[in-house]
Parts: sequence; C-alpha cells; structure tokens
Amino acid sequence: MTDDLITRLARLQASSLSDADKTLPVCDPAIHALLPDVTLVGPAFTVRADGDLLGMIDAIGRAEAGSVLVVATDGRPLAASGELFATEGRRRGLAGIVVDGYCRDLRGIRQVGLPVFARGTTPAAGPALGPAVVQQPVTVGGVRVRPGDLVVGDDDGLLVAPPERIAAAVDRAEEIERVEGEVAAAMRSGRALHDATNAAEHLRAVAAGEESTFRFTP
Repeated sequence: MTDDLITRLARLQASSLSDADKTLPVCDPAIHALLPDVTLVGPAFTVRADGDLLGMIDAIGRAEAGSVLVVATDGRPLAASGELFATEGRRRGLAGIVVDGYCRDLRGIRQVGLPVFARGTTPAAGPALGPAVVQQPVTVGGVRVRPGDLVVGDDDGLLVAPPERIAAAVDRAEEIERVEGEVAAAMRSGRALHDATNAAEHLRAVAAGEESTFRFTP
C-alpha cells in the first residue's frame, strides 16, 4: 500500500468506489460516522471488544499512525470506545476508529475530531479484564475484515477490502467523479439532468427489451 493510493482515496467518495466496483464489500449502513463531513482511509488494525475494553487498550498503544482501529463487539450493548481512545488515537496519528457497536462521550469525540464510526452511543462500558485479542480476522457490519485490509469511509458509509481490490477501482472511481462533476456543473448552469444523460434513449431501449446502459453525456 502506497502513500499515493491513500492520498487518491482521500479525495474520493465511498460511493464512487462502490460504483467503480459494485462487488466491493459494504458494511451494514447502521455503522455510520458520528461526526459530519469526515473522510476515513487507512489499513485495518483489528480488535475484539466483546464487552471488555482490554483489547482496545492494547490496540490503541500498538496501532501505527495512519491505521484504522476496526472493532468487533459481538453485538454487546456496551461502549467499546470513547473520548480518551479518540484522543489517544488522534495523538498517535491514527486515521480513525470503526466500532461495530457503540461509543460514548460523543461531546468529547466531537471536540477531538477524529473520524469515529459506530452504530450509536450508550453511556455504559465494560471492564478491562481481558483477554486482549487484536490483529485477528473479525466480522464488522457483516464484512470479514483482516488486518491490513483497507478501510474507506465517509458520510455515506464504509467499504472494506484488501488493498489490491480497492486500488484496482481507483482509476474508474476518479473517472466517475470527473464525469459527474461535469454533469453537476452543467446542471448548475441550467441544463436538465436528462439532457446530460442518455435517459431518453435508455428508457426507450429498456421498454423495447433491448440491451442498453444508462450513462452520462456531459
């Protein structure tokens, strides 16, 4: 994984990557960004926090700068992260934290500003008794995540896949955004959306049972 790939991904929307390769695994959309207008890109550092925080304590001290803590909770209704983990993550240069479960200290997380994704919040957290289980494959939001898989997220949700799969979609995703940017500019200048696509032709072809692909024509 190169810095150039991370930089390119940080400029893209998760939706563009999903359009470029519709087979890329998408996490359950209930796992969402707790802060608005964030972009999350980085390799996964996996953690198990099944009602216990020792794995998070271990991971937050070991994960390298630029990585994303990806936390499985086995559905436990306890907070697996909060303000202090977010603060330490920011201090250590982590890209963010993804919890398939709950966080707490939302007011503090907002102040820290680190991208944090979760299903929601709860004030209750578990003990720190262990064992600490990190850097093992986990399932998060219905997606199997292995250490080093690439996590890409924004306000629309999360994609997780091996770096080579996401890298293979980047060129196409960039082209999608270029074309859609031209269409949006045309619409701002007064052009109708249908006039910037092949909508009329595509609708006719589909109605006639003919093969056709909807496309933009800026």
